[in-house]
Amino acid sequence: MTIESETKNKLGVKITLIPYEEVPQVSSRDKAYAREDSCLRPFYKYPTEYASFAQVIEDKKNDYTNRDVLFKALQRQYSKLGVPEEVKSNINKLKSENTFTIVTAHQPSLFTGPLYYIYKIISTINLVKKLNTYLPNYQFVPIFITGGEDHDFEEMNHVNLFSNQLVWENNETGSVGAMKTSSLKNVLKELKVILGETLNGKKIYELMEQTHTNFDTYSDAALSLVNELFGKDGLVCLNMNQADLKREFIPIIRDEIFNQVSQPLVLATAEKLNEVGFKTQASPREINFFYLNHQIRERIVIKNDRYHILNTEISFSKEEMENEIENHPEHFSPNVIMRPLFQELILPNLAYIGGGGELAYWLERKTQFEYFQLNFPMLIRRNSAVWIDKGTKKRMNKLGLNPSTLFQATEDLIKNFVKKNSEGELSFSSEKKELEAIFEKVKNKTIEVDASLGKTVLAESVKQIKSLENLESRVMRAEKQKHEVSINQIRNLKEKLFPANGLQERKDNFMAFYLKHGESYLETLKDTFDPLEKSFIVIEE
Repeated sequence: MTIESETKNKLGVKITLIPYEEVPQVSSRDKAYAREDSCLRPFYKYPTEYASFAQVIEDKKNDYTNRDVLFKALQRQYSKLGVPEEVKSNINKLKSENTFTIVTAHQPSLFTGPLYYIYKIISTINLVKKLNTYLPNYQFVPIFITGGEDHDFEEMNHVNLFSNQLVWENNETGSVGAMKTSSLKNVLKELKVILGETLNGKKIYELMEQTHTNFDTYSDAALSLVNELFGKDGLVCLNMNQADLKREFIPIIRDEIFNQVSQPLVLATAEKLNEVGFKTQASPREINFFYLNHQIRERIVIKNDRYHILNTEISFSKEEMENEIENHPEHFSPNVIMRPLFQELILPNLAYIGGGGELAYWLERKTQFEYFQLNFPMLIRRNSAVWIDKGTKKRMNKLGLNPSTLFQATEDLIKNFVKKNSEGELSFSSEKKELEAIFEKVKNKTIEVDASLGKTVLAESVKQIKSLENLESRVMRAEKQKHEVSINQIRNLKEKLFPANGLQERKDNFMAFYLKHGESYLETLKDTFDPLEKSFIVIEE
């Protein structure tokens, strides 16, 4: 059942909530998690509801979090960034045993990349606001973790803005976060041209230029951008690639590298997920760490009793590897299998907010967390939304479309539009029923004479029904030609809101909306999002 409401923000937008079950672009696993399908229940620890947080807090108290190390790591990091008062206050709160975090994370995509990068952050900020009201005896801090250690450059080096794709090109290797910002000059020039000379365009470009030229490494630039956008909301950004934080991780690094414990645990869980009908996400390695150093981020593999760094001449004996872990824990970079453990070890965290794909791989981790004796956090799906501007809304009204019908397949929308706007009856369904009835009578008469002729009559019936259906299709095509302009408008509208039949949030960048609305765009999202509301959000100007 769809739910409609009017928001009270500056833009006065209309909000419609669509159940995830009615959104074809949402995966079956997402839908199952939202409806609390019993098949998934063994793979997570807490129901996603406010009432669960009291128990999560009690369970998390049993984990040891070195708050002093965390506090000092954040102080060092923010000494380069500048600290909004709201962020400074939240960092100080983290020293208290009464303070807990809500976390989201993403690799540092170019200029924030697709919209869901922003959606994750705002979902996290909003949940913290509600928790601070719901559980006033505790304090809660929103955390955004940048995945700057990743080396998936092709995944994050581009951004789509209107009909343009901006691509960052450089010749560096290793982790993305360590790459030099000096190679961003050309892409910044392109961005300036696209954003133009409007007040909002100049404002957002100046922010991009400032954050991406004032820092030598991309990790600092990306953190600075998020800090500038959301620091006033108290969002604390964290780059986990710090030696002191990784020193806390040494026991787990050692256990994983020398005992290879995660692969069998994750594979066993994945097999169980497959058995109940859910395809698994990640493929665990024998050793789930990369070696990170001087433009190198390569897998660690064991061969002939030595630990080799792939694609290099570097290798270690067991004793040498022991010393390297102890003396340089910062050289060990967790992959997707180990990163959640690192995060939950160093933070007093209660919940992780992510997209459907992320929650899919978290659902494979529960037994791994149990082995390492870390509490498994609540898993919360971030908000998903589609934003409909005034021009698009006007075309929707003209075409007789509404938020509920938008999620139908394009060809179904077209077919329904043509039927609704046709002067004559386009469906031959009643005629087909009459024809089937006639052939049924013919068959009954025929088999009284010769039973073997029944199949002949049936074959003729199928042939004639098919001919009628072909004629129906020709009539529909002829009618469509009369509505060609409107049909093209439907196709264009669907492609704009659901690019390549996917979701707007997976392609468009927030600057396209900021250019028109400025800060009110982000404030509207903050007024609207609640990640514990398990519905897709349609926002209409």
